[in-house]
Amino acid sequence: TRVLLLVSKPPAPTIVERVLEQVGQSGKPTVVCFLGGDPASIADAGAIPARTLQEAAYLSAAEVQGHKGPSVGEVIAREVADLQAQALELKQRLQPGQKYLRGLFSGGTLAAEALVLWEEILGDVLSNVAVDPRLKLKDATRSEGHCAVDLGEDEFTVGRPHPMIDNDLRIRRLMQEAADPEVAVILLDVVLGYGAHPDPASELGPAIRQARERAASEGRELLVVASVTGTEDDPQGLSRQVRALEEAGAVICSCNAAAARLAAFIVA
Repeated sequence: TRVLLLVSKPPAPTIVERVLEQVGQSGKPTVVCFLGGDPASIADAGAIPARTLQEAAYLSAAEVQGHKGPSVGEVIAREVADLQAQALELKQRLQPGQKYLRGLFSGGTLAAEALVLWEEILGDVLSNVAVDPRLKLKDATRSEGHCAVDLGEDEFTVGRPHPMIDNDLRIRRLMQEAADPEVAVILLDVVLGYGAHPDPASELGPAIRQARERAASEGRELLVVASVTGTEDDPQGLSRQVRALEEAGAVICSCNAAAARLAAFIVA
């Protein structure tokens, strides 16, 4: 093992202290991503802080490769510029009244990553998993303004399968958002692997197509942005899932952070 990578939603301060104490005793480079946490305490422990899952992955790879090639900051800056240009083009398709972003997540950590990025780009974004009580959705079943909903939270999963396995709840919420004329873009995360749905695009694809057709019948375009987290070796097959979602009309980004940025740039 040459590099360690720690990923978590923000732990309690006492847990942060205990974890970083262990990190400080290791002689190996350690990248730490406590989403929404304090990077200064991580750096003080001798570790490498990362703000997002994407940045954590790039920093870890750079450590393994001995920092050859462009810096992580340069790579992300180039990607951000490309996403801003893409967003400008996509925004032209929207009607003047379409202004809101809705994130429908099956992965809570991916929702937390999106919220970190949206806070920078959009300011306050409501969520059922917001750390700030002021930004908590009053009712997680009804969206308000820009918002991110983690459909894997207990309020949605008690007595039913998790949305990484069962797409029914997210599909119904997708249709609910598509019916709102003020919604501009919907962001989805699709997670592959063992223990996830065997073919999520086979259900999400037709739902995306139906949602976009419904919006089109009412004279507007509904933008659906998504990321697929997985590999070709996953049972679902990364490229097969991406292709099916693109054929349904979704815009697929390379990772959740890229998808979150693109969606936010569209409505910013």
